[in-house]
Amino acid sequence: MNEVGVEMADFFSQRFGKNVWITHHARTSMEKRQIDDATLERVIEEGEIKHRNAIDLWVFKHIDGRSDNLICAAVVEQEAVVIKTVMINWELEDET
Repeated sequence: MNEVGVEMADFFSQRFGKNVWITHHARTSMEKRQIDDATLERVIEEGEIKHRNAIDLWVFKHIDGRSDNLICAAVVEQEAVVIKTVMINWELEDET
């Protein structure tokens, strides 16, 4: 929260042109998986995107120096981008 008690977004995504919010569940997942804010922001800004439907998507990226790739963020995109959870060793599956 800022000095007047208003919650601020975790960061602004240039890619999506929207504020990004990280849920408590996603923060817990990040801590368990040793993913810092800067790494998550790289995934969001530079990663590949796979849409599940009109608002749900996965954003994923290989991060050099990590042995637990791919890193993936499960995201809801509406007025803002909400990161629901963060995963490691993620595999892209064909949904045909």
